[in-house]
Amino acid sequence: MKDNLKILEAMADGTRYKILKCLLSGERCVCEIMPYTKRKQSNVSIQLTKLEKAGILESRRDGKKVFYRIIDDRVCNVFNAMEKD
Repeated sequence: MKDNLKILEAMADGTRYKILKCLLSGERCVCEIMPYTKRKQSNVSIQLTKLEKAGILESRRDGKKVFYRIIDDRVCNVFNAMEKD
């Protein structure tokens, strides 16, 4: 139950919700996520770190860029359930 609550709490923040929605279609770097959220790089990075610490995202570095992807399928399931309305 705690894991489920952690996911719902992460999604309850508007910026983190937008980040997760952006990542539903696949891996993205911070520079691709920023325009989607309409937030500065520093704010996006803070939110990405929170999502990563929650075990929802995973990151990998490629040169100077850091790419993020969703690793918890329950996040995708929540979005899919909401889209059915």
